[in-house]
Amino acid sequence: MQLEIMPRKKRLPAGRAPLLLLLCQLVRALDVPLDSKLLEDLVQPPTITQQSPKDYIIDPRENIVIQCEAKGKPPPSFSWTRNGTHFDIEKDPLVTMKPGSGTLTINIMSEGKAETYEGVYQCTARNERGAAISNNIVVRPSRSPLWTKEKLEPITLRNGQSLILPCRPPLGLPPPIIFWMDNSFQRLPQSERVSQGLNGDLYFSNVLPEDTREDYICYARFNHTQTIQQKQPISVKVISVDELNDTIAANLNDSEFYSAKSNRERPPTFLTPEGNASHKEELRGNVLSLECIAEGLPTPIIYWIKEDGTLPINRTFYKNFKKTLQIIQVSEADSGNYQCIAKNPLGAIYHTISVTVKAAPYWIMAPQNLVLSPGEDGRLICRANGNPKPRISWLSNGVPIEIAPDDPSRNIDGDTIIFSNVQERSSAVYQCNASNEYGYLLANAFVNVLAEPPRILTSANTLYQVITDRPALLDCAFFGSPLPTVEWFKGAKGSALREDIYVLHENGTLEIPVAQKDSTGTYTCVARNKLGMAKNEVQLEIKDATRIIKQPEYAVVQRGGTVSFECKVKHDHTLIPTITWLKDSGELPNDGRFTVDKDHLVVADVWDDDGGTYTCVANTTLDNVSASAVLSVVDVPNPPFDLELTDQLDKSVQLSWTPGNDNNSPITKFIIEYEDAMHESGLWHHQTEVSGMQTTAQLKLSPYVNYSFRVMAVNSLGRSLPSEASEQYLTKAAEPDTNPTAVEGLGSEPDNLVITWKPLNGFESNGPGLQYKVSWRQKDGDDEWTSVVVANVSKYIVSGTPTFVPYLIKVQALNDVGFAPEPAVVMGHSGEDLPMVAPGNVRVNVVNSTLAEVHWDPVPLKSIRGHLQGYRIYYWKAQSSSKRNRRHIEKKILTFQGSKTHGMLPGLEPFSHYTLNVRVVNGKGEGPASPDRVFNTPEGVPSAPSSLKIVNPTLDSLTLEWDPPSRPNGILTEYTLKYQPINSTHELGPLVDLKIPANKTRWTLKNLNFSTRYKFYFYAQTAAGSGSQITEEAVTNVDEGKMAGIPPPDVGAGKAMASRQVDIATQGWFIGLMCAVALLILILLIVCFIRRNKGGKYPVKEKEDAHADPEIQPMKEDDGTFGEYSDAEDHKPLKKGSRTPSDRTVKKEDSDDSLVDYGEGVNGQFNEDGSFIGQYSGKKEKEPAEGNESSEAPSPVNAMNSFV
Repeated sequence: MQLEIMPRKKRLPAGRAPLLLLLCQLVRALDVPLDSKLLEDLVQPPTITQQSPKDYIIDPRENIVIQCEAKGKPPPSFSWTRNGTHFDIEKDPLVTMKPGSGTLTINIMSEGKAETYEGVYQCTARNERGAAISNNIVVRPSRSPLWTKEKLEPITLRNGQSLILPCRPPLGLPPPIIFWMDNSFQRLPQSERVSQGLNGDLYFSNVLPEDTREDYICYARFNHTQTIQQKQPISVKVISVDELNDTIAANLNDSEFYSAKSNRERPPTFLTPEGNASHKEELRGNVLSLECIAEGLPTPIIYWIKEDGTLPINRTFYKNFKKTLQIIQVSEADSGNYQCIAKNPLGAIYHTISVTVKAAPYWIMAPQNLVLSPGEDGRLICRANGNPKPRISWLSNGVPIEIAPDDPSRNIDGDTIIFSNVQERSSAVYQCNASNEYGYLLANAFVNVLAEPPRILTSANTLYQVITDRPALLDCAFFGSPLPTVEWFKGAKGSALREDIYVLHENGTLEIPVAQKDSTGTYTCVARNKLGMAKNEVQLEIKDATRIIKQPEYAVVQRGGTVSFECKVKHDHTLIPTITWLKDSGELPNDGRFTVDKDHLVVADVWDDDGGTYTCVANTTLDNVSASAVLSVVDVPNPPFDLELTDQLDKSVQLSWTPGNDNNSPITKFIIEYEDAMHESGLWHHQTEVSGMQTTAQLKLSPYVNYSFRVMAVNSLGRSLPSEASEQYLTKAAEPDTNPTAVEGLGSEPDNLVITWKPLNGFESNGPGLQYKVSWRQKDGDDEWTSVVVANVSKYIVSGTPTFVPYLIKVQALNDVGFAPEPAVVMGHSGEDLPMVAPGNVRVNVVNSTLAEVHWDPVPLKSIRGHLQGYRIYYWKAQSSSKRNRRHIEKKILTFQGSKTHGMLPGLEPFSHYTLNVRVVNGKGEGPASPDRVFNTPEGVPSAPSSLKIVNPTLDSLTLEWDPPSRPNGILTEYTLKYQPINSTHELGPLVDLKIPANKTRWTLKNLNFSTRYKFYFYAQTAAGSGSQITEEAVTNVDEGKMAGIPPPDVGAGKAMASRQVDIATQGWFIGLMCAVALLILILLIVCFIRRNKGGKYPVKEKEDAHADPEIQPMKEDDGTFGEYSDAEDHKPLKKGSRTPSDRTVKKEDSDDSLVDYGEGVNGQFNEDGSFIGQYSGKKEKEPAEGNESSEAPSPVNAMNSFV
C-alpha cells in the first residue's frame, strides 16, 4: 500500500473547493510540505532545494559563491567534489561553507585568482535516509580580452561598389554584443543598403559618397564585466567615377576610363552566406536566426520562404531590414529548407539554408518522491526525450546503481525502478540521469519507508463560517503510515456521514455541497490505520448571504453636473460589511469632488475623465457582492478641425473636416456657415446642414465672393463652438443672376414718376461695378423704352410726366462682366392730383333720432386724377345763438372706402338740426365739397336731470331742487318722482309716484315721517318716452322731545338741521351743558361731512341694494332692470343702487346710440346694405372752406368727446 503525508490545510473560502481539490491531487505526486509539529519527529531523506546553474560564469573581480541548499530530517550534511574528486574545503583557507548549508564561498578578492578555481563542481547532501546530489556545476570566470593591435589601411573605392568592414572581436566569455559607432559615440545609421551582420561585420550593398568618413569603429560590450572594448577606427573614402577618370587621365591612356553606368547598375550577389546553399543547426527551444546579405545596384530587397511549408505565423520575426529571419521557440517541426531571395530590377539570386533542429534532453516524466509504509509496493519512472534519443542511467545515493548496495525489494526495468514489499532499510535517494551529446538532465527522487500511527494535523475546534446555499469544506489534514481511513460524524452520537449527501475527499476534507441553516453544528473527523486512531472536532456556522438590494443605475450626466449612485446592502447581523467604491476596477480618484457616505457615492462637477464603470463592493469576512453602473459624461461636441477645401470650381467646392470628440452623445448633424470677407467681413451666414455621419460636403458658391467656411457639430445637448475658419477661396466674377426686387412706380408730384427698387447686396452682385439699368414707357402709348444706367442708388425720378398715367417699368442689374437676365415688367403710375368734381345728387334719409342714411352719385373716374380711396362725409350740428361766436364749428367726418355711393351716419343727437356735404378722396387728397344738405333728427328720450339736491329738511318735509337734463333730446313734457321710506332694518317701504310739470325745478314733499330716511327716483319725459333716472336719499329731522341721542347730520348741502323750539330752564349749568352738546354736535357734523365727501355709504346702502323695488326703477333695454347713473366724468352705466356724489349733483348721460354699434378702426365703412362699418370723428375746425383737406380721419376718442 502506498503511503501519503496529508498536509495541514489553511481554511479557505468554500467557493475555492475545486482549486483545493486540484492542489491536493498535484501534491500526491510531489514532495509534500510537512506540518511543523510533524517535522520535529518524522524522518525524511534529503532533497536539493537550491543550486547554482550548470554553466556558471563568474565575475573574476568578485568572490565566487557556489550554491547548494537541501532539506531533510535529520538535517543533511554536505560534501563537494571538484573535477570528479573529493574537494577538501578545510585544506583551502579561501574556501568556506555556509553553516547549515552546502553553499561555498571562495574569497578571491583578498588573494588568489578566479582561474585557479575553474572546474566542475558537484554537491552531495546526506543523512541517515540517503544522499541527494546536485548537477555538475561548471565554474568559469568571464573574459573580456582586448583587440589585438593592428594597422588598418584606409579603404578607397568607387561610388557604387560593395564593401565589408570586418569587426572580428576577441573571443570573450560570454560572447560580446557588437555595434558600430563613430568617434562621437553616435551609432552609425543603418538601412537596407548598410547593415550589421550576425558576425558583427558591417556590410555595404553599395557605397555612396556620403559614406566617406574616417571613424568607422566597431565596439564589443561584455555585459558580465560591464566593459566595452574598441577596435581601431577604419577610414573609408568613396570617390565618384568622374574623380576616378580624372586620376586615370593623368596617368593612363583613354582605353582604361570607367563607364558611369557600369558602376551604377548590376544584379545582386550574396555577401553572406557564400554560394547557393548552406547548413544551419539549432537546438530545440532556442532562437533560430538565418541571415542573407546581398550587394548590387540598385540595393537588393530580401525575401524569405520555407520550401514545402509555411513560416510559423506567431513565432516568425524579421530583423535588420528583413535580412535576418528569426523563429523563436524552435522545435523539430521547424527543420527543413529555407530560401532567401535577393532581388533588384536587374535580376534575382537564391540561397537555400538547410536547417536541422537538435534537442538536448527534456523531461517527459521526471521521477517523483515516494512515501511508503512497510510491505507496500511502488515505482519510480524517469522518461526523457531529445535528438538524439538520450540515455537513461540510475544512481542510488549518488552512486551508480550498478555498484550500489543490493536491495532485494528493488528491480530496474530501463527507465523504471519497481519496488515490492519495501522495508525501512529500502529508504534511499535515487538519481535519474538522461544525457546526449547536447546536454543532460539530473533528477533526485527519494523513497521513504515509514511506520506511523494516524495523526490529525487540523487544529482542534476550528470554527468554520459559511454562507448559506454555498459549499462548506471542513478540513481534516491527516498523516499516517499505512495510509489511514477517514470518517466524519455530526453531533455527539451521530452516525458516520454518507457520501450520498456529503462528499468525502481523499485528503480527508468533508464537503457539504449546499450548506443550509440546519447544517450548523459540531463535526468529528476520525482517522484510523492498523497502528492506531485519531479524531478531531470542528464547528460549522451558517450565515445569511450579503445582498445588494438597491443597485447603482446607469447615469448620463452633462459635463459640470452632479451624479449620485446608490448602493444599499442587506447582510447577516453577525457580520460587519465594508462598502468600497471602485472606478474601472481601480480605486476612486483622490479628489474632493468624490463624496462617499453610507449608501451613496456622489460625484460633483463631473469631468470627461469621470466617465466609466463604478462598482459598489460589499465585503464581509465570508463573502462579497458587487454591482456596477456605467457613468456616461456627455456634453456638446468639441468643434470640428482640420478643415480643407478641395475640388475648387467656379461655382462649387468640396469642404472636408475631422469631427471633434462627440463627448458620448452622437453627433446628429453638422452646420456649415460662410463668411464673405469682401462684402460682409465678420458676419457669418448659414450655408447648409449635413448628416452627422458625413465629414465632407459639396457646397454651391456664388461668383465674386471671398469665402471662408466654418463647421459646427450638433448633438442632443446642443451645438459645439465653431471650428477654426477654413482657408479663403475667392470665386470668379460673373454677370448678376438676379435683378432688383420690389420695383414700384409712384408719383410724388402730379408731373413726375418715382421708380424705386430694392438693390442687390454685395453677395448678389456677382462682380465689381454693380449698376442698374432703369427703363420706362407709357403703357397705352407707342413710345420706345427710355433707359438710364445708375449706380449706388435705389430710386430714380422721371420728371415732366402727365398726371396719373400708367407706365411700364423694369430695372435690370449689370456689372463689369455683363447683364442680369431680362427683368420682369411692372406697372406704375405717374403722380396724382386733387379730384376736380364733387359728388352730385346728395340725399339724406333720417332713420331714427340718432341715425341717418346718406346717398350720392359717383364722380367720373377721369375727374378723380388718382387712385380712388373713397368718399368722405362732413356733417355738423347747427349751433345755438349763444355758441355761434365760437371760432370753430364742431364737425364730424366719416370716410367710406372704395366706390360706395351710400353710408350711415350714427351717433346723431335727437331733435337737432344737421348740415352735411360729401367729397371724393384720392391718394393726393380731397376733391371739392358737394352742396350742403340740411336735415333734422326727431325727438328722443332725454338724459337724466343734470343734478338733484334735497334742501331744507324738517320734521315732516323735504324740498327737492334739480337742473333740467343737459340733453333734453326734444320738448320735456313732465318729470316723474318716485320715493319710498327705508326703516331701521334697511327694508324699503311703499313706493309713492308723483308727476311734476316740466317747467318746475323745485318741489317740496310734506307730511313725511320725522327722523325717517327716504330714497328718491327722478327722471324727465318727452314725447318719445322716459329718460334716465337719478337717485338720492335724505332724512327728515329728529323729534328732540322723544330722542335723547344726537340728531343726524344734514345729508344735503351741509347746512345745519333745523330743530324744533322747546322751553328749557335758563340756569347757568344747563346753558353750559347745552354749549358742550352743541360743540359735540358740530364736531360730529364735520366728521360726517368729510366722510360723505370721500364717498362713504350709509350702512343701510347694502341692504337697500339687496331689496330694491323693481317697480319703481327705469328699465334697461336688455334685461328690464333699473338703469344706473354715473358721475360727471363717467359715460358708462353705474352699478345698481350706487350713490350720488356728496354735492348731490348728477350730470347728464350720453346718448344711447354708440359708434361702437356701427364700426371700428380708422377707416370705417358702410356695407352694401347700408349698415355702418365706417368711421366718424369729432373734429373742431373753422367754417368749411374750399381747398385741400387732410384725408386722415380723426381719432375715435375725439369723436366720442364731441358728442358729450
